[in-house]
Amino acid sequence: MLLSLSFGFVSAGSLQTLQLIRSEISDSLVEEIAGRFSTLTFLDVSCCNKMGSRALEAIGKNCKSLVGLCRNMHPLTTAGKLSQDEEAHAIATTMPKLKHLEMAYHLLSTKSVLEILSCCPELELLDLRGCWHVELNVKFLKETFPKLRVLGPVVVDYCRYYEMNECDDYSDYDESSDGTWDDEGGLEELEVRFYEGFGEHPEYGWPTSP
Repeated sequence: MLLSLSFGFVSAGSLQTLQLIRSEISDSLVEEIAGRFSTLTFLDVSCCNKMGSRALEAIGKNCKSLVGLCRNMHPLTTAGKLSQDEEAHAIATTMPKLKHLEMAYHLLSTKSVLEILSCCPELELLDLRGCWHVELNVKFLKETFPKLRVLGPVVVDYCRYYEMNECDDYSDYDESSDGTWDDEGGLEELEVRFYEGFGEHPEYGWPTSP
């Protein structure tokens, strides 16, 4: 799988949107190939359990035009971990142009989320559903970030229970979204899906709040 990833990414210099859900891609591989993705504007690396803060830092340093990032996790894969604040720090310090960020079911602290908000002033949507340790003051958010929409940490608008074998099954949470999917892109053997625009990006169906 990793060899095919390296081979397939040789000619990836013109990509703008890329989805790699459930990929086995690792920190070291991302660090090796991130320079080939300088044109990326939207990236989905949800459920990629073998990558972490090092990979995100490499992506941020090489993909200067990135405005959308999905880094959602399944709650079972984060169970037992102490913290994922290093991922939040990597995003905050290397991705200042983000407008859309999804980090559902991460073990984040309030401090790390505030770091993202202070370093990514263009954020319009932040998905924190299932990030149970995060506590944000609604009044503070409205006064300080009036253009920002925050989802979570409480999960109240789920569509179905999230199953690991349905990680790439989506349903729109905003019917006004004009984002369209295009499943006819290349690198099909890598389970990569290319699409135009992210707008109100389709969401996962999450488990309810405890």
